[in-house]
Amino acid sequence: MNTDLQKAGLGKRFIAAIFDGILLSIIAVGLAALLSSAFGYDGYMNTVNEAYAKYEAKYGVEFQINEQQYNELSETKRQNYDAAYKELTEDESVTYAYNMLINLTLLIMTLSILVAVIVIDFAVPLFFKNGQTLGKKIFGIALMHTDGIQVSPIQLFARTVLGKFAFELIIPLNVIMMIFFNFIGITGALILLILLIAEIICLAVTRTNSFLHDAIAGTVAVDFSSQKIFKNREELIEYTKALHLERAERSTY
Repeated sequence: MNTDLQKAGLGKRFIAAIFDGILLSIIAVGLAALLSSAFGYDGYMNTVNEAYAKYEAKYGVEFQINEQQYNELSETKRQNYDAAYKELTEDESVTYAYNMLINLTLLIMTLSILVAVIVIDFAVPLFFKNGQTLGKKIFGIALMHTDGIQVSPIQLFARTVLGKFAFELIIPLNVIMMIFFNFIGITGALILLILLIAEIICLAVTRTNSFLHDAIAGTVAVDFSSQKIFKNREELIEYTKALHLERAERSTY
């Protein structure tokens, strides 16, 4: 075991992350399906789709067109489109169902991903120790504090919830959802770009080549087979003292 920093290779970290990401997706999708059924998501979706079909047939228009296609419509078709859209938006049952769809989409997505992240990146590492997810364990990667001490549950929680869940998953996904529902446009793209740049800068400039979630928690991914990880600071101090004493004894000969 080596006390010097033995960083895990980016390739191994990437493959382990993909493996864990697949497991996370399976849990999140399964939980989302259960929550969707419990909250009646499909019922609201059917209400909205039926209303779209109703007013499209009534006015002979299609709602799913972009701005350019709208501008290319004839004056008569444009008036029909505007009339159909006005009646659609004034239909209280449709407006309620649409708002419920948006709120439930954000709620279900948030809860599903939160539970999946806590299971994969917090509960499993607590079981395996040394911050190892199933992917990290398979590929021989561990987590430790940047000073060589074993990662604590508090650090692991901060890395999981503040780092991975908040900054790297839920904020980008919520921005994408708001872009999809036409709540924000170029602003959303700029937010995503800023987050991506921050991730790249963090990886490039940190001594440990860490992503945001590790930088936030003060952790580093290391090669488990060659890295010595101390259980606590006292063990680190005792090991350092013993190492210095051994070197001093050797220097006397």
